[in-house]
Amino acid sequence: MIPLSILDLAPITQEGSAAESFARTADLARHAERWGYTRYWLAEHHGMPGIASAATSILISHVAAGTRSIRVGAGGIMLPNHSPLVIAEQFGTLEALYPGRIDLGLGRAPGSDQATARALRRNLASDAEEFPRDVVELMDYMSDEPRQAVQAVPGKGAKVPIWILGSSLFGAQLAAALGLPYAFASHFAPAQLMQALEIYRATFRPSAQLDRPYVMLGFNVFAADTDDEAHYLATSWQQSFVNLRSGRPSRLPPPMRGYPDTLGPQAQDLLQHVLSCSAIGAPDTVAGQLEAFIAKTGADELMITSNMFDHAARLRSYEITAQIRDAMQGPANSGRR
Repeated sequence: MIPLSILDLAPITQEGSAAESFARTADLARHAERWGYTRYWLAEHHGMPGIASAATSILISHVAAGTRSIRVGAGGIMLPNHSPLVIAEQFGTLEALYPGRIDLGLGRAPGSDQATARALRRNLASDAEEFPRDVVELMDYMSDEPRQAVQAVPGKGAKVPIWILGSSLFGAQLAAALGLPYAFASHFAPAQLMQALEIYRATFRPSAQLDRPYVMLGFNVFAADTDDEAHYLATSWQQSFVNLRSGRPSRLPPPMRGYPDTLGPQAQDLLQHVLSCSAIGAPDTVAGQLEAFIAKTGADELMITSNMFDHAARLRSYEITAQIRDAMQGPANSGRR
């Protein structure tokens, strides 16, 4: 079984608060470390009432301080929102505080709507088009011998692995050209997954960081003790996703029995599409869906996300997924809990 990691959007539940979200994030990270997950990533979003991870670097430090060994990072930092120098300093600081444990995933989307993006950066002219240049500039700031006159302190010489994130062919091409690991957002944008994998693997150029292609894929898991309970728990995320795509972003609502049946054909098609990279069910059901997805894509690692309203149910979902991984790996790892 390939390594499994966690993507946490730090969801704010209906009637909940950011403070409660951060407490749940810290608790989940501690469990994830004990259950043997490889890394714990948080994603930059802005202006979203149901996502608390806007100050991503600060939240990464919060998680890393509460754990001991699990890798912690950004999945990702939306680089058009920032100066490359600032990100080099932030992640150089994180690496100095938690050496050997920090990852930096970079995306070119704003992680917000256009109005929020303008408030973040003020000048949006060609920001996204400058993404490749900004990635190279950031990598230079963090190199042992930067070419630029300005130095990132901390940052220079920081051994922070850089990943390219994407949901289209652009990210695949850039990751391949720079010889970087590639994380595809198939958990919410699966349309170009297989084509992006083909391009990345076919055009990959080895680099100082990576000598062969390495792909991590986003994958939704809603696991419970029964199929019926898992499908019920998944409706919180389904409601939230439909609300977002309908222009009505919301906090994560409680689950609703029969929710998909209340939707019109267009919304049902939307959910069917986005859930194509998902596993929903009891342990045996999830195990089969995980195996099929890995066999289809040849993924080197999966980044599991499980947005559930109830924290205990969310923990149980990740615990079941870790147990599936251990069972697939054989008895040598079956004692990890």
